Amino acid sequence: MRAATPTSEGTIVRDGVTVHYAIHGNGPRTLMFLPAWPIVHSRVYKAQIPYFADHFRVISFDPRGNGLSDRPEDPDAYAPSQNVADALAILDATDTAKASLIGLSLGGLYAALIAAHAPERVTALVGCGAVVPFVPPHPHKSVDVVRATPEAPEGWDKFNARYWQTDYADFCAFFFSRMFCEPHSTKQIEDALSWAADGSGEVLARMSLAEDRGPYPATEEAYGRIRCPSLWVHGERDEVTPWQMSEAAARATGGEFQLWAGVGHGANARYPARFNTLVRAFLDRHTGTPPPVKRTRSQRPKRALYLSSPIGLGHARRDLAVTRELRILHPDLEVHWLAQDPVTRFLSAHDEVLHPASARLANESAHIEAESGEHDLNAFQAIRNMDEILIKNFMVFQEVVEDGDYDLVIADEAWDVDHYWHEHPDLKRAPVAWFTDFVGWVPIPENGAREAFLTADYNAEMIGHVEANPGIRDRAIFVGGPEDVIPMSFGPGLPQMRDWVPAHYDFSGYIIGQHPTSFGSRAELRERFGYREGEKVCIVTVGGSGVGASLIRRILNAYPIARSRIPELRMILVTGPRLNPAAFALPKGVEARAFVPDLDRHLAACDLALVQGGLTTTMELTAAGTPFLYFPLKNHFEQNFHVAQRLDRYNAGRRMIYDQSDPERIAQAMVEELAAPRAMRPVEADGARRAAHMLSDLL
Repeated sequence: MRAATPTSEGTIVRDGVTVHYAIHGNGPRTLMFLPAWPIVHSRVYKAQIPYFADHFRVISFDPRGNGLSDRPEDPDAYAPSQNVADALAILDATDTAKASLIGLSLGGLYAALIAAHAPERVTALVGCGAVVPFVPPHPHKSVDVVRATPEAPEGWDKFNARYWQTDYADFCAFFFSRMFCEPHSTKQIEDALSWAADGSGEVLARMSLAEDRGPYPATEEAYGRIRCPSLWVHGERDEVTPWQMSEAAARATGGEFQLWAGVGHGANARYPARFNTLVRAFLDRHTGTPPPVKRTRSQRPKRALYLSSPIGLGHARRDLAVTRELRILHPDLEVHWLAQDPVTRFLSAHDEVLHPASARLANESAHIEAESGEHDLNAFQAIRNMDEILIKNFMVFQEVVEDGDYDLVIADEAWDVDHYWHEHPDLKRAPVAWFTDFVGWVPIPENGAREAFLTADYNAEMIGHVEANPGIRDRAIFVGGPEDVIPMSFGPGLPQMRDWVPAHYDFSGYIIGQHPTSFGSRAELRERFGYREGEKVCIVTVGGSGVGASLIRRILNAYPIARSRIPELRMILVTGPRLNPAAFALPKGVEARAFVPDLDRHLAACDLALVQGGLTTTMELTAAGTPFLYFPLKNHFEQNFHVAQRLDRYNAGRRMIYDQSDPERIAQAMVEELAAPRAMRPVEADGARRAAHMLSDLL
């Protein structure tokens, strides 16, 4: 799933060459992203376009030689003047009188040439790792790229046209490992390799032979004619273009220059939060309106911004419970929720205040569904692949927290906020309390060495973030107790989770939205819900996403078998807000609901439940003492390790392996659990109150 889809798309044709462009958003100002070297296409700006499209009309286009644009055979078709002419033609085709320009690498060169030769079309420009032709390249990059420089450092002898044509894949692997030279850059490298697969070594070789005879000469004198505001960002460790290029461009244009220590060539992709906030401020300063003057804190009550994870409604229930306890301690506290569907529906039903910016968030639940298969979700990879959505949502959050002057941010597994504020501590604008019920990515053994390496790398980055900047989390709260931390290592050479987590977290105990002990007697609940005397009520619920459809169908097939052995068995199917009950063929004796607002009470009143392996629902059942079968999703590390270990500790539920659970086996397990319920450990009832007191200290 992408964070945003184009508002419209189109093509221009120049000299028989078709170039594809896309438009996102419809803001009053236009922003154009210019293509880099055709080893990548316009997706290289995936961390920028969805966010800036909230405020701008954003135009991007694929370069000649990659993406949806043509691959001409004439080398001169790839000259800088041709790309400049393409950009101007797209501005004309889209009725764009003027735009601000952003360009990575060669895109920075194209932006400068447009600003120099068509100044009336450009309001501002930003270059990132820009190519500047009047500054010498790195010594290890040959002036004539067809031959390698003898003194090139290891690997850079591959930077030549002959190698591009004979072993393009190996060159790409080398090039992107140097473009993203920073630690923990695996995702950026993988993305770039996938984009490079749409290009070819032949295209790069043709481009190296191009002679520019066009009307837009790339000279130092041309840069001197640039009068629009300009910003030049460069990584100090850039091995592709030396940082002295951007320094010289800033000097020639009278622009701003930022040198980022420890950063390579792809700063916009590797450090998007820092890049986006810098560019936003630059454009607002030169082409927008100044931000409004904020009220002082003495003029208003205390105010908190609450971020509740949309991956399962359980987060919302526990977050609401914490909020209610916090309001007891601070009756005048204003709570604004930054949330997504289906959490927004739940919060609206409880008369909570949704921040208007919630409508701008890219949907994480839809992405999780898109990543899932038949009762299968590699949760680690799904979150890893959600990076485009997470940076978009972080930028929305950052705007909200900068404009809202909040006294406290409460982040329930808001991975984006935790990551980017640790990565860039200067972006932090308020005290933050971080909630989670698990710590540590865990590889699924069957998925091999690559996943084991990646999870350890992500864990190492998180540990490094927290230990380098311990003050970012003003309070880190683990929802549970120390014994709920799984007894595993974060990875080779990394600490044990049970050693590291207690040193960096406070423990609230488990947080139930509302503890079943407050519901009244089970007999009273059954009478209120119309459960008939003598019947055995079985509830099936699979969470707030669509990944549970296959499990529902298998359970429905098991129901007639189970009922033949338990004639009094009644089944109630709760599909959740993202599945339509009408999509399922219901056997006689089964009734379906899309949404049940008091589902936790039904779970406390029923005789048996069949659920996925999510923590919230299984712990609600545990607290109620209700027998249940749970089916962890395949490849879902949290359900198979973190949740399963916790349920084992409470002696709760029967774990079912989906691939080994045909309808006959499910029916037999239902019969056995109803016949011999297990004694579960009690679940604490004061977790929300304890968490609220931890938050109260920050207010």
